[in-house]
Amino acid sequence: MLEDKKPLAQLNIKYSDKSNRVTIFFRLFLAIPVIIIFLLLSDYSVSIHTGEFYFAMQFGAGFLFLPIMLTIVFRQKYPKWWFDWVYELVKFSNRIAAYTMMLTDKYPSTDEEQDVQINLEYPNAKEDLNRYFPLIKWLLAIPHFLILLTFWVIGFLLSPIVWLTVLIMGKMPEKLFIFLVGFMRYNLRVTAYSVLLITDEYPSFNWQE
Repeated sequence: MLEDKKPLAQLNIKYSDKSNRVTIFFRLFLAIPVIIIFLLLSDYSVSIHTGEFYFAMQFGAGFLFLPIMLTIVFRQKYPKWWFDWVYELVKFSNRIAAYTMMLTDKYPSTDEEQDVQINLEYPNAKEDLNRYFPLIKWLLAIPHFLILLTFWVIGFLLSPIVWLTVLIMGKMPEKLFIFLVGFMRYNLRVTAYSVLLITDEYPSFNWQE
């Protein structure tokens, strides 16, 4: 009998049946400092253009997408220290996401895992990865990008209702918690495939995996 193959990108968050109403009320304001730290680490830049501020994401110094892609294509290598860097960045970003989405009350640590457990497997570039696949993964992942964009927009529009629900109930409803964690797992799988480039396995559309 064949064993079930575990996904290369896994995420789990510990559920709590009680939320801190005080921190929930001020959650977005409390998260600003750690969000700024993440933006700086990810090489988000704030620029002035015709008198308006705008954010520009540059993957080069943050998630190292282009260097990793080129190294896989031309050298069939995935430098371990690059993997370690993006691995820690992904864990940090998901701790921030879990906090701002009110899935945990623990203020995001820059180095401790806390309630958000993430596992990414380091790939053997020569044996596990097709050297030319990184050139087209972004194209193959477009259906996933569209789904993620749709749900991010819906989530943004519904966030005041979710915030008010958690504030009144004093906890995140368990079914809503399961749904949001499933969304984060889905987002992680897509990221692992199309941005981190650690797997050639096409992401499943099943949020329950």
